[in-house]
Amino acid sequence: MIAWRVAIAALSCLLLNGCLVTFKEPIPANEAAPIPLLGDWERQDEWGDQQYLSISRAGSNLYRARVWSEVDAEVEEPEEYGFTVSHHGRRWYVSAGLPKRMGANFAIAGFELTAKNELVIYNLDVERILQEMDSGVLQGQPVETPEGEGVLVTSNLDKVFAYLDDQANSDVFVEVARYQRSAE
Repeated sequence: MIAWRVAIAALSCLLLNGCLVTFKEPIPANEAAPIPLLGDWERQDEWGDQQYLSISRAGSNLYRARVWSEVDAEVEEPEEYGFTVSHHGRRWYVSAGLPKRMGANFAIAGFELTAKNELVIYNLDVERILQEMDSGVLQGQPVETPEGEGVLVTSNLDKVFAYLDDQANSDVFVEVARYQRSAE
């Protein structure tokens, strides 16, 4: 596997499903992540390679995700992402800062820990968010990213979470990765 695939797979696992929904502000570091989120996870990526995710504390209510592939483990350093979490209604959310080449804003994704000891990560559907902006439910603007068309949401987080927490909007989430707890 080529190094660029690790970076693409890492971002797609944590943040992307082709295009990106970004936000001006991150989720504040006011809440602790659920303890079962911490630890080591693995999955088979889109190319059939084993992908690993290790989540640990990085400070008070701050966390670090390290992502790497078995193929490049000896060649490449793991990709690292700092993030915060928040629990609203029945959902958990993660917020991570993006690199400058992707606008230096923040991505917000959903996640759940299943009864089958899986970590499921959900991205926000760009097309659906664009529709909500066109109808005035959310404020923001389309943006071009290296991965294609994206969206920068400028609504405040209270308004965003009120929208995301509404069960009628559950189809705005698209599953992008499903990890199992590592046996080791």
